[in-house]
Amino acid sequence: MPEHVLLALCQIAPSFVNVLKQSLDCQPGELAEDVEKWLASQEKAPKPVDLELSSSMRRIFKICKGENADRVLCVTSFIEAMMRDVECMGTYLLTKHLKVTEVFLLLSLHEYCDAKDSYVAEEELDDDLDDLEDDDLDDDDLEDDDEMMGGPSDFASSSDWKQWTTDITAEATDHLPIIGREAELDRTIEVLCRMEKNNPLHIGEPGVGKTALIYGLAQRIAKGHVPYRLQKAHIYSIEMGQLMAGAQFRGEFEKRLKDVLDGATAQGNSVIYLDEIHLMMGGEQAQSDSISAFDVIKPYFDRGKLRFIGSTTYEAFNRTLAKSKAVTRRFQQIDIKEPSVEDTLRIVEALLPTFQNYHNVIYRKDAWTYAVESSARLITNRQLPDKAIDIIDEAGAYLEVHPRNRLHNYVTKSLVDEILNKVCRIDADALKEADNNSLKDLVTQMKSQIYGQDKAIERLTDAVMMAKAGLTDSDKPMASLLFVGPTGVGKTEVARVLARQLGVELVRFDMSEYAEKHTVAKLIGSPAGYVGYDDGGLLTSAIRKTPNCVLLLDEIEKAHSDIYNILLQVMDYARLTDNRGQQADFHHVIIIMTSNAGAQYASQASVGFTGHVSRGEAMRQQVKRVFKPEFINRLTDIVTFRDMDKTMATLILRKKLALLSDKLGQRQVKLTVSQQAFDRLLTLGFTPEYGAREMDRVIGNNIKPLLMRALLFGSLSKGGIATVDCKDGVFVVK
Repeated sequence: MPEHVLLALCQIAPSFVNVLKQSLDCQPGELAEDVEKWLASQEKAPKPVDLELSSSMRRIFKICKGENADRVLCVTSFIEAMMRDVECMGTYLLTKHLKVTEVFLLLSLHEYCDAKDSYVAEEELDDDLDDLEDDDLDDDDLEDDDEMMGGPSDFASSSDWKQWTTDITAEATDHLPIIGREAELDRTIEVLCRMEKNNPLHIGEPGVGKTALIYGLAQRIAKGHVPYRLQKAHIYSIEMGQLMAGAQFRGEFEKRLKDVLDGATAQGNSVIYLDEIHLMMGGEQAQSDSISAFDVIKPYFDRGKLRFIGSTTYEAFNRTLAKSKAVTRRFQQIDIKEPSVEDTLRIVEALLPTFQNYHNVIYRKDAWTYAVESSARLITNRQLPDKAIDIIDEAGAYLEVHPRNRLHNYVTKSLVDEILNKVCRIDADALKEADNNSLKDLVTQMKSQIYGQDKAIERLTDAVMMAKAGLTDSDKPMASLLFVGPTGVGKTEVARVLARQLGVELVRFDMSEYAEKHTVAKLIGSPAGYVGYDDGGLLTSAIRKTPNCVLLLDEIEKAHSDIYNILLQVMDYARLTDNRGQQADFHHVIIIMTSNAGAQYASQASVGFTGHVSRGEAMRQQVKRVFKPEFINRLTDIVTFRDMDKTMATLILRKKLALLSDKLGQRQVKLTVSQQAFDRLLTLGFTPEYGAREMDRVIGNNIKPLLMRALLFGSLSKGGIATVDCKDGVFVVK
């Protein structure tokens, strides 16, 4: 066996011993001890037999026969041939004791060893080599010899198969360096070094760095920082698009794929990278008699001479690959998790020089750290580090297109904010971490537009500012509020004003449209096989489009009870999954639900000795009976709105008339209302049962028709002054 020769070299070959000691800092005695232990553990023949060469020794002799015309087995040729035999235990033991790569060993041997040093008698070697000429080796040995020697077959001599692949090893030096991921890289290398089932499968969300991990492995191979089994290995990427482009006839795609696999096998020490492996392995076949890419690749798994690395997402894995036991049992799954914010900061910091040189800009530290932290917090439908790197790259590109008039172009926090506004669709300063000025006057601004509900506004703004201060649970929405009160007192209007003051969009759903059980599916999408499956969910789609908004669920008590089960997880975890498995993030959403529950009992609030209880308070007590305790328990607050009184009605009437005056001002008409007309409008419009909506009807039925005729056919058609008066209960316009 080769191990016997290696042991002898450690004991009686002075040149070999000197090279190990002096040049390579290796102790021949320790190496010899390990070889002896391994030899002692091998199976012994039961009785004396004639010694013969092992299969490994035959392969080594065959290699030496091709390299030594003088048919002398010297130290250097033996060690070099043994190094090519990856199945030889002596190779493993020798490289285990080396503190350098085997390349330095061979160079040192060539330099110091006498090429005529022979420790195998020439006559015996001649006999052994002659035996090899008598076809003693079987076909498997010859195939193994070709692979170990790297001797190309007729097919492998042609590099046509490489046109369908990308040599990642050759391009690794031009790729961005990989930062971190040591555990995943080490696990990948361990799997590749296995004897069986040595095919890693990287599973992770898009953007977490699965492809970058492959380039990191290629960079390690290029530097020689891998075990001997992977030294000088080549990683070839196969992409479906390259193989299918121009394939016009049936079977041409499969032939190209087989040519690539045959060529990589013949070249030896090759690793095939299958990006988006589910497209090759798990896809449903278009026709029952067609063959998939996996049918072509499967025999190469079984031969074990070609290693594969696959990558896919969790969604694609569960949808396709997990159903195929033939695929999953041949791969070792490696989870590629999203890096933390701290790890992403290290990654971005290492990549900054590359981006600075490319865009010719300078990134301030507070800017790129803010970009990483803000992208992690605000961009919810993508993963780190990809989304953070995108913000960094786009900020540099923006400065390249819009340079500042200064010596150096600096990427600042304000520029990062501008980029985030475009990417995240955040147009509200109030929801940005860096700017809280708009929150200072939020209460005053809302009170100037909503009259008589000061207590409700204060509780609402307190909930919003509490979330902004970071004092609420980070896994919940900014606020989940239930507005309770009679109709027409301003519940919906408060939500509109809040959205306007914060500068975000108001997303409104009328919950009376979801009173039936089957309509609930419209919010998150219909199940597979039902009409509307491809449309997605209305609620989830709206939140993905505007992740920072005020979500108004109007008249929540009219919806089917199944709605509450959906809202439970939204209020608890700020996430909602639609029928396609896509998540909508509610972390930056203010949820406002309005309710008239118990309105029929509100009139009983003033009956009896407890007449001091307001209608809103009576409805609040009834709400606790209508909604389930687990629903109420997840609310940030229940905000009760006051009944309409005369003072509130007076302020609302003035606001309504001011809005009408603004519309007339666009037609160059100035509106004045006499005190008699104002009092008459207040008398007709103030009803505690109907609230402020009655005033809209009074103005619409009594004042607007008179103004309409004057604007279209009368003296106000070219502008002027319109005075509204009331005589004997009848409104007139002068």
